[in-house]
Amino acid sequence: MKAIRQQHGWDSIPLRYVCQLNPPVDFTGLEDDDLTFLPMDKVKSGYFIPNTDKFTKYATSYNAFEEGDIILAKVTPCFENGNIAIAENLVKGKGFGSSELFVVRPTKINRKFLFYYFQSSAFKQKGEASMTGAGGLKRVSPDLLRQHHLPYPNKETQRLIADYLDRETARIDALVAEKEKMLALLEEKRGALISRAVTRGLDPDVPMKPSGLDWLGEIPVHWEVRKLKHVASLKSGETITADSIADTGDYPVYGGNGFRGFTSEYTHAGDYVLIGRQGALCGNINYASGQFWASEHAVVVTIKEGNDIFWCGELLRFMNLNQYSQSAAQPGISVEMVDNLKVPVPPVGEQVQISIYMRKESDYIESIQKEVSKTTALLKERRAALITAAVTGRIPLEEMRK
Repeated sequence: MKAIRQQHGWDSIPLRYVCQLNPPVDFTGLEDDDLTFLPMDKVKSGYFIPNTDKFTKYATSYNAFEEGDIILAKVTPCFENGNIAIAENLVKGKGFGSSELFVVRPTKINRKFLFYYFQSSAFKQKGEASMTGAGGLKRVSPDLLRQHHLPYPNKETQRLIADYLDRETARIDALVAEKEKMLALLEEKRGALISRAVTRGLDPDVPMKPSGLDWLGEIPVHWEVRKLKHVASLKSGETITADSIADTGDYPVYGGNGFRGFTSEYTHAGDYVLIGRQGALCGNINYASGQFWASEHAVVVTIKEGNDIFWCGELLRFMNLNQYSQSAAQPGISVEMVDNLKVPVPPVGEQVQISIYMRKESDYIESIQKEVSKTTALLKERRAALITAAVTGRIPLEEMRK
């Protein structure tokens, strides 16, 4: 801060001097239906809170806020990700959300300047250093807000910086949105190519016949329709405790959502498709090769009679097995039920051709996605660096006036 004061004449003052921390909110005369409820996933860096869901049953365990308050997530990983927003367009100007939020009400500082400052590495590094808690759930200490000092230029400079960052971050955000749209379109294209390949083959002129399956329609005339259990055998993996899984070890462990860590023994050796068996993501598809442990949360698919593993895995992905989950409280799929699903089966040689085609197209699309993702990450890094530089005085004021 000393260099900043020498360069611009900025002060460095305690945060608590220029805003209220977790200020009181008066709900007198308001019904529960008049309040705006803020889900944690709506708190996102660079975006304002929309007129979000109404929620009945306000309770003191929530944190309340008013129009114009700044909301910060204090729990990991949301804090590191910069989950912060300004409350706007609230029902009756009042709202509430998770107790895992800090609420800051600017009183003697430009709201947008403070909003951007909270996104700077100058603030975030202090917050991450203050975190306490065990495991993956850590929280920023409330002392951070009470004791933190921030650069405090004059009001005109605060406004200038806020306006500059509004313009520049909007340009970057627009570019990021275009890149993310491109990623979604590429994934959509990949899905369309694979779905066509596993349901209609590679020959656009092949004669077709009804499959007899409502979800499938027509298939090539020389294909068969069989129950999945005649193509592959399905069996749940073996139970393993969390204590038996480590960051390093001899053999990888795969669960319902993919890789989980390492252990000292293995249950399978070879190439397999894995289906997620439980949870919200049950039915998702992963692959495992070599020696590995498959946990009880994965269904291991063992290919029969020379059928192609990648063809089978991508067919199962296309089928969206999550739709067959059987319990709302703890979603899960039944091995017996999946075993008896009917699927289109081309000859083995054609399966191999389809597999080669899908791998080639997938690799090509994924190479483009990696480049787009890399560019997106660089844009986000530039956004973060620009914010930090602006709110800490490292960008000449003359440049911001241009």
